[in-house]
Amino acid sequence: MKKYELRDTAVTLLSRIGDQGGYSHLLLDQTIRNKGFDSRDTGLLTEIVYGTLSYKLTLEYFLRNFVSKKLESWAKWLLLSAFYQMYALDRVPDHAVIHESVEIAKQRGHKGIASLVNAVLRNAQRKGFPKLDDIQDPAERISLETSHPKWLVERWISQYGEKTAREMCAVNQVEKPISVRVQPMLITRDEAMEELESQGFTVRPSSINPQGIIVEDGNILKSDLFLSNQVTVQDQTSMLAGQMVDATAGMTVLDACSAPGGKTTHIAETMENEGKLYAYDLHAKKAKQVQQNAEKLKLTIIEADQADARNLHERHKPESFDRILLDAPCSGLGVLRGKPDIKYHKSEQDVLSLASIQADLLEQVAPLLKKDGKLVYSTCTVDQAENEQVVRAFLEQHSDFEVDPAFQADLPQAVKKAPGLTDAGLQVFPQDFDTDGFFLVRLVRKG
Repeated sequence: MKKYELRDTAVTLLSRIGDQGGYSHLLLDQTIRNKGFDSRDTGLLTEIVYGTLSYKLTLEYFLRNFVSKKLESWAKWLLLSAFYQMYALDRVPDHAVIHESVEIAKQRGHKGIASLVNAVLRNAQRKGFPKLDDIQDPAERISLETSHPKWLVERWISQYGEKTAREMCAVNQVEKPISVRVQPMLITRDEAMEELESQGFTVRPSSINPQGIIVEDGNILKSDLFLSNQVTVQDQTSMLAGQMVDATAGMTVLDACSAPGGKTTHIAETMENEGKLYAYDLHAKKAKQVQQNAEKLKLTIIEADQADARNLHERHKPESFDRILLDAPCSGLGVLRGKPDIKYHKSEQDVLSLASIQADLLEQVAPLLKKDGKLVYSTCTVDQAENEQVVRAFLEQHSDFEVDPAFQADLPQAVKKAPGLTDAGLQVFPQDFDTDGFFLVRLVRKG
């Protein structure tokens, strides 16, 4: 390939993701397959794309200090990606970044834009990037240091204080370790860890879930255990939701918003594949994916289908289920470590609109729970409007429900002292356990 093709590919991807709303992980995976990059080039391409996206607001702030005119999309992303490499990647020499960026500009544009790119990058190399610690406003400083929208930083400061907000924004810029869940009917955690270590992986047990393994080194997607469906990739906090449903063999269980199916299959495993587990998703294609995942894991009690969770009363009678999981659609602000582009496409109004949908879902699903049954409400976000406030409002209106008195006692020991644990549920921050941000609470319907 041409010497500058990798960086040129990064610019194309960044334009498609950043300006056209493409899904970063899907486009990156597709490009790597089509281009046939080797592992070293794949690593650098991934670093440039995700790193530039992660630090987009910071890099744009830098760019405004060097360029005052409006640039074409590709030229903007070319400079932002070059800035990222010069700012954050010590192992990549500046001269290589500058040389290849100028070559890309020559190929994509004209002599004038190539000269501009050369001048801007050499100016940045000579002067260095603007200092951010001189900014007085705490929210603005955190916003630019960690590339989070200012409205979001201000919201988190108001909800959790400056220290927690700063820690959360900082850790969102750091890649989290991969974790997997063993299929306990096929292999034990000890057996899986021994097998992975024999294949050269560095692993340790999760302190949050007895089925969980943290993979600190090695590509788990190429392991024999993953390829044979004996382990499933799943974040530790996501495992916690399935665990806290407290489903046992023979029960009738509902997963109201189930795709892509990680929690669904986890619940089926805790039921020892005995009983009945109904799994629904708003989109037929996603419901089919849940069914396929169940089949891969040899779980036969799952029946997945398309349905709006708000209309499940048309399919099931009141008090039909022993256990319900409502993993509600949310803003996704807890999973920014893996999907950094999410934060640029959300607004405060999005959060409030989703909170209304979540409240409606809980209102419609709750009557399907049997008396003395348990319902877990969870989200992969960290905003109180979508979490604690939804739960408190529901409980105020439904005297026959309460937070399960056994909820806190049943939490894993490692989680019981989490700073986000309140009488309305557990808010896990991404910095707490090096995981995704996540909320869950278990409600019980009084007999």
